[in-house]
Amino acid sequence: MAAIHEKLADSLKKLQGFQIRSGVAVVNTSDLSRAHLERLVKNGFLKEVIKSWYILSNPAENPGDTTSWFASFWFFIAKYANSRFGNDWCLSAEQSLSFYGANTKTPKQVIIRTLNSTGNLLELIHDTSILYFKAKIANPFYKENSFGLNLYTINEALIECNADFFKTDPVSVKVCLSQIDDISDILGILADKGQTVKAGRLAGAFRAIGRQKDAETIIKTMKSFGYNIQEENPFIDDYKLTYSRSQSPYAARLKLMWENMRKNVLEIFADIKPKKLTVEECFKDIDEKYKADAYNSLSIEGYNVSDELVEKVKTGKFDPALNKDDAKQRDAMAARGYWQTFQAVKKSIKKILQGKNAGEIAANEHHIWYKELFSQTVSAGLLKPSDLIGYRNHQVYIRSSWHTPLNPTAVRDAMPVLFDLLKKEPDARVRAVLGHFFFVYIHPYMDGNGRLGRFLMNVMFTSAGYPWTIVPVARREEYMQSLEQASVNGNIIDFTNFIFSLMDS
Repeated sequence: MAAIHEKLADSLKKLQGFQIRSGVAVVNTSDLSRAHLERLVKNGFLKEVIKSWYILSNPAENPGDTTSWFASFWFFIAKYANSRFGNDWCLSAEQSLSFYGANTKTPKQVIIRTLNSTGNLLELIHDTSILYFKAKIANPFYKENSFGLNLYTINEALIECNADFFKTDPVSVKVCLSQIDDISDILGILADKGQTVKAGRLAGAFRAIGRQKDAETIIKTMKSFGYNIQEENPFIDDYKLTYSRSQSPYAARLKLMWENMRKNVLEIFADIKPKKLTVEECFKDIDEKYKADAYNSLSIEGYNVSDELVEKVKTGKFDPALNKDDAKQRDAMAARGYWQTFQAVKKSIKKILQGKNAGEIAANEHHIWYKELFSQTVSAGLLKPSDLIGYRNHQVYIRSSWHTPLNPTAVRDAMPVLFDLLKKEPDARVRAVLGHFFFVYIHPYMDGNGRLGRFLMNVMFTSAGYPWTIVPVARREEYMQSLEQASVNGNIIDFTNFIFSLMDS
């Protein structure tokens, strides 16, 4: 008779085979036997979402941890909808636009339109749900590639979304508008259906983002067919997007977010002025803060860092080549990597103080900071040298966050945009606050994003005469919540106020 651990191993083998065949981490009762399902759930390898539906999970996850759910969320929605409604369903026009507009927030409620079912609200785990109801669906719909979701086409979604969406998520709408190269498809739908109110709304929307010619084309074309058009600006904000045919939705989104958020930073930091320091005075201030900065920054990321360890690294007494115990210590390697990155960052600051463009230096040297941060891990054989080259190649998730960092392809679109924004931004306070936030919003690396984001912030601050600013571990929860608010709701005010409160008067 097989032992318990042998049975569990057999169930895991069945689960692995299913995942390889299907390519998704969502399991229905028809996919595995009842015995395998019960064994995998009991041991934490599967988590029940609703009756008969499961997702893969990590047995080490703490209660309430959303990571496995958010990693599987859209795969679950697609598989459940296809199983329940066949091919006669699609997401709402508004959620379709969120996808096209590179909105990475996990919604609390997914809205599904279907041809063959009465309405119902299906409660899922972690305060999420599906609302589905009988209604006309997109015709034709677009089968999204990453998860297999049925979406409205971007043209039809812009027409069919409700007017309030232009106000509640203007960034997504403006990003979508920027993706339209030729408005003839939109015009065809508007003219065939005689949708005069929506035509006036879209004419106003295109004019609001600086596409005057397209706005006029919509109005003139509709009038030529005998329709009376009243143009209206559906947005309540006034920030614009420079149109570019080659622009990815992620690039467009970052530019809009920056333009919107920088005003808040300038308002909150209005009374903070830089000090005129010599290079020597600047580095004296930075060096004096190293010990406190290293302790707090590493502790925020969950490393157990003592004053003794920081001092050991600072004085050069840490040597993994001689001390095998040090080489095995995750915390010690992190502390040494932080010290080496600190030295590299100081060199970058010196170049900026000598007249180099701050954004240009950050663009050229942030890979050096990253390499130094994890060089000890390579020395210990835990990472390959190639792991420290370039940006991540896999999707990452932030524990307990409703924000999903950009996918690996989008990271490569977004990072050049971030550094271009830093190069062109004239105000160091904006470069510091938004540089930090955008870096962790994109999350370009598998690890170290928070530490590098804080280094980037202080490169921008100190090179312009502002003090090196330490984020204390005692205020970690407030810090993380302010980043969450900015990432999920696009509201930078809490994060800006938080950084403002830390800065020396």
